[in-house]
Amino acid sequence: MRPWKLIDSAPVADESKDMMLYQRGDEFSIKVGYAELMNSRMHSSEDVLAALGCKHIRNNPQAKVLIGGLGMGFTLAEALKHTHADAEVVVAELVPAVIQWNQSFISHLADNPLKDKRVSIYEGDVGKLIRSSQNTFDAILLDVDNGPEGLTRKGNAALYSPHGLKAAMAALKAKGILGVWSAFPEPRFTKRMNQAGFKTQEVPCRAFAKKVANI
Repeated sequence: MRPWKLIDSAPVADESKDMMLYQRGDEFSIKVGYAELMNSRMHSSEDVLAALGCKHIRNNPQAKVLIGGLGMGFTLAEALKHTHADAEVVVAELVPAVIQWNQSFISHLADNPLKDKRVSIYEGDVGKLIRSSQNTFDAILLDVDNGPEGLTRKGNAALYSPHGLKAAMAALKAKGILGVWSAFPEPRFTKRMNQAGFKTQEVPCRAFAKKVANI
């Protein structure tokens, strides 16, 4: 079997471990330390997250979507398939190198979604953008961690807190959807979402491992 090759690495804000991009043949992996955040062969759960989050706005030319976490571009690419040609999709990415990777090493994986005219990049903390927004988004899709308990950085915990969920609710338009990607079912977080006023559904789906999106 071919060994993994380190292609590039970059620091993660407020963390001691770097984010690393690896390649093995035509397969790519992004890791922080030993934890794999995403793999180019396992993205069906990201596709489901985007499809479910955007299904209600397919025909809305004024729709606005916020995606937290660019990753390998799969969530963005799928969201674009389910939004109107005149809609707007904002991607918040905290690590500048991830944006650069999607413009170079891994741009082909999701067919260059950053080149779509509907897309704009917010280079910074998605939580900060959510907190500064009111009645703005038709959908907020969070794919920044391995789930509410599998944090990429400690600062992301605020996204899943009661205060963070209240901010997300305020940032959404009426009938807006908050989608949260998680590697495993998170019953405590589901309960927290319900307490915050969301009507919550847990949707299991499979890549090579079972993934769950909280919608």
